[in-house]
Amino acid sequence: MAGASTSVVLAALIANGAIAVMKFFGFVLTGSPSMLSETYHSISDTGNQVFLLFGIRYSGQEPTPSHPFGYGKAQFFYSFLVAVLLFGVAGWESVKHGYDALTHGGHGGGGHPVEFLGIGPFDPIYVNVVVLLGAIGFETYAFKKANAELRRQIAEYEWNGLVDAFRKTSDVTTLTAFTEDAIALGGAALALVGILLSEFTGDETYDALAALLIGVMLMGFAVALAWENKRLILGESLPRSVESDLREVVRSHETVTHVDAFRTMFVGANQVLVTAEVSFDPDLETDDLDEDITQIKRKLREADDRVRIVYIEPEI
Repeated sequence: MAGASTSVVLAALIANGAIAVMKFFGFVLTGSPSMLSETYHSISDTGNQVFLLFGIRYSGQEPTPSHPFGYGKAQFFYSFLVAVLLFGVAGWESVKHGYDALTHGGHGGGGHPVEFLGIGPFDPIYVNVVVLLGAIGFETYAFKKANAELRRQIAEYEWNGLVDAFRKTSDVTTLTAFTEDAIALGGAALALVGILLSEFTGDETYDALAALLIGVMLMGFAVALAWENKRLILGESLPRSVESDLREVVRSHETVTHVDAFRTMFVGANQVLVTAEVSFDPDLETDDLDEDITQIKRKLREADDRVRIVYIEPEI
């Protein structure tokens, strides 16, 4: 699981780093507002991946007396930081720049031919189109990696598509990378449309409007990602249907007479804590009871590979 998330994040890091450099040169050469918004966007995404990798590494530490359930929730925290600090900042800067360009005028995707390192002259419209098409290519590669991992989880846990996965997954690292890549593709497409419309109509409003829309999109998804991380930071349980199945695993054990209480909580990405108060056959010997508890723990882990820590309180 962690290995899959790491590969998804590394793919996004490489793609976004290359794209940020490309878009920055595109902005320097053309002065396009939407290209600057896209530069903010890609710089933000590159920083996001660094935060996510740090979260993956930090969450892999062994439990300590001060953190007896481990550091798995570190991924939730760093993904929350990504949403609030990086997505929000990039979104705000994009909105502000687009608004300023709309109200006070700004450079569009066209303009006078430019030179770079003595090579040229280049028509700015072609510079931006080439950069954005390159960005779309890089982002498609990263998006496919994240989408494949998310689809694998959807199939494994029998979720009903992407919306259901967005609400139920605890692998917020993959979820964040997937969302970033999807927004990046949408942002690049918006910037391309805005620049082309400004070029063909001679009206720079389209370019500035594209910058504004990119910022609004970034800020909207920042709020959505922050909300999804909040539920996990606060200690969300497994979905009720999954809890019911696990509860039935305990109840169906031959020496169990009743399950008095059953609780679950995510303590990390795809890591679940299970606690249960269980009434056993009163005729059980102590040694037999210990063996039965061990068997129940094994059955729970076999039923769902996310179950990592199990505490069973016997009631005889």
